[in-house]
This record gives sequence, C-alpha cells and structure tokens, in this order.
Amino acid sequence: MTTGWPELSYSEGCETFEALRLWSQVVGKIRLRRTPWLNHSWHVPLYLTARGLTSSLIAHDESFFELEFDFRRQALHVQTSTGRSGDVRLRAQSVAEFYAAVMQTLTTLGVPVSVDELPCEIAGAARFSQDTARRDYNGEQAQRLWQVLLRVDRVFKQFRTGFLGKSSPVHFFWGSFDLAVTRFSGRSAPPFPGKVPGVSPAVMREAYSHEVSSAGFWPGGGGVDYPCFYSYAYPTTDGFRRSQVEPREAVFDTQLGEFLLPYEVVRGASDPDALLLAFLQSTYRAAAEATGWDRALECALGTAGIPRTV
Repeated sequence: MTTGWPELSYSEGCETFEALRLWSQVVGKIRLRRTPWLNHSWHVPLYLTARGLTSSLIAHDESFFELEFDFRRQALHVQTSTGRSGDVRLRAQSVAEFYAAVMQTLTTLGVPVSVDELPCEIAGAARFSQDTARRDYNGEQAQRLWQVLLRVDRVFKQFRTGFLGKSSPVHFFWGSFDLAVTRFSGRSAPPFPGKVPGVSPAVMREAYSHEVSSAGFWPGGGGVDYPCFYSYAYPTTDGFRRSQVEPREAVFDTQLGEFLLPYEVVRGASDPDALLLAFLQSTYRAAAEATGWDRALECALGTAGIPRTV
C-alpha cells in the first residue's frame, strides 16, 4: 500500500466510507461554525496530510485548534495552540457516540463549539446526536482510501498549475465526500436551480454563482457502486455532453450529468498519473470549448523549482 495506486473496493469499504462520511461532517461542521464564509464554501473542506485529513487551523477567541483524522493511529486527533490535545478513537460506533466524544473533547480542551447537527447532502439523515445505529468501521479500508486520496491529491495539484484564472484549492468536501478541484471562467452563471438535502438554496446558488469546470474523485455511492473520477461543467451544454474525452473508458452519465472514469482504469494504466491528467485536461477542454471560455487563461503545467515563463 505504500507504492503504486492501491486497490480500492466500494463493496468492501462502503460501510467504512459511510461512517467516515458522517464523522467527517461532524468535523466539517465545527470548521463551518467557527470560520468566516469564503466564496463557494471554500471555508469548510478538509485537506490531505501525511496522516489523514485535517480541518486546518480554526480560531476560537484567543486560542486556536485543529482536528485531524489520523488513519495511522486510527484516531481523530484534536490539538490546541496552548499545547493541550485529545483523541477520539476511530472504531465501530454510532454517529451519536462519535459526536458526543468529539464535543466532550473540545469542551475539555477549552474550545467548546456547538453545531447544526443535521448532515448535509444525505436524504433522510438523522441528526448527529440521534443517529444511534452502530456503524461498522474497518481501519484497513480507511487507510486504503487515504492512500488513494494522497495520489489523487498529487495529480490534481499538478493539473491546477495549468490555469492562470481563478481555481479552487484541492480540497475534500465532507458533504459529498469527495476530493475536488474547480476552475472558473470568470463569468457569472445562471442561478442554480437544484435542491440538495440539508443544504439551503442560498448556499447552492452561491456555490455555483459563476461558470465552472470541476473534477473530483469519490469512493462510490449515490448510485455509483465503484470508486471513480468525475468531471462536470456548470452550466452544462449539449456540446459538453457530446464531447469526446480521454481516455476512451470515460463516459458521460446522463443521470448524474457528468463524465465518469472508473478508478480501476487509472490504477491499471502503465502511467496512472498521466492517464488521470489526460482525463482532467480533456474534460476541462470540452467544457471550455462548449461554452466559449477565454483560452488565454491556460498555461503550461508547473515544474518544481522553475518559475512560470511570462
């Protein structure tokens, strides 16, 4: 699991992934509560680390704290700027148990936080404190997912260097439970008409206030029973839907409204990084051509230690 792209099975890991999705929402909602709003909800995601996923630094009055899923030690580690710390074990447990342990840990460390307990983007979900069903958790499956995300993060960050316009960080959204990166044309978009469980229309309208080409990775779920990469454009046009993209295994899913590429296709390639980059570049190009983006926003991919030529 330390070399190459690891095997990842949705059927074997789905229960662990669903538990992590809900637990990550607890952590994400803590950051949401304590962080000023940033365009397109960029103030709420998590980020990859050498141990797992972090909230990054969160201000709490005159102190600061950070929450990190540590998949090496199988714990949610909470660290404060005063030097105090605490752990919540990652194990088979209910969302209610995990939520209570996290809230108690924050209070004990002197950084108490209250959150909206209703999960986002999960239809019919129970509030954190009322979700008492036991959730199975397999630490090996969590580590596999983390190892995959590390490699995806590397390629997404390389892809991000090829654009001069507005581009999001590479970040992990806990609502949809995916790692994503988004480019913006700079032009306003039509008001977003869709509805998402647990998310207000105002949040969705702000998230899609401008034209985007967005790509990401998720381990499966929501009608897709395999890990895959995706790419979509908003607004979506017929030209984008009909575009020929790379590799040939990538197909446009009419129900989801985006191109999908199975993770196994990338993992099985002789050069997984190059194949994934081809998918990212070709689907972005399809979006840019279909809606007439300013192509002067593009540039060569970055090289470590070498300034971009102007």
